[in-house]
Amino acid sequence: MLLLQGLIVAAMEKNAMKLIRRAGLLLWFSCFALPTWACPFCNPEIQSAIYDSQFYPNLLTMLSAFIAIAVIVAILSALAAKRYRANVAKHPNRQLLTPVPLATTAMILGIGFGGFIDGIVLHQILQWHEMLSNKIPPTNYVGKSVNMFWDGIFHAFTLIVTLIGVIQLWKLLHRKDINRSGYLLSGGMLTGWGLFNIVEGIIDHHLLKLHNVREISSNPEMWNFGFLGLSVILILAGIALNRKANTVHG
Repeated sequence: MLLLQGLIVAAMEKNAMKLIRRAGLLLWFSCFALPTWACPFCNPEIQSAIYDSQFYPNLLTMLSAFIAIAVIVAILSALAAKRYRANVAKHPNRQLLTPVPLATTAMILGIGFGGFIDGIVLHQILQWHEMLSNKIPPTNYVGKSVNMFWDGIFHAFTLIVTLIGVIQLWKLLHRKDINRSGYLLSGGMLTGWGLFNIVEGIIDHHLLKLHNVREISSNPEMWNFGFLGLSVILILAGIALNRKANTVHG
């Protein structure tokens, strides 16, 4: 039985490494291979519109947003870990389960799911905006195709983030020292979702003006700021759930 368990764990670890390598391959493909592989059957007008002088700046813009979010998550995790160590030092006779690993993993998953919710609901179902719709209106076949391409790149990055979150969640299965509260999972995901919306909204809506939350509107800025307001509510709800988890298990 122990041998079987060992084989299962080894197989899962091998699969996890495969997922990491595939995520890295997808990132490399997005950054370097796309100009020669993507859209081989498109007409020349679409190809030139996709691979123009803004191709790499647009790619860097999307990547930089995710990098900024990763830095924020790392800082928040470090602060949470510091607070946990202070609580342990304050209560040396109590066994305190750490909430940091699950809360951090949940935030990563929330960032990925938040990106997918944005892309699926606002880009595809409601079609309020697309990735570059403020710069390249999707009012004709070329504009629609270019925006569809960059929506796909955006989804590729959110897929990588989600895969990382799944791998991190799997790594927590065998740990006995962590707080496994469902409040941490739900609270972290809400926090990650709101965090994604705020960073992406500030960069894409307000600074670079790649798109508005709702392009066809007499007052698009109202929708952009409303998007940020909703994101703050998500973060506050996530924080409240995290605190509830700490109260229950503290």
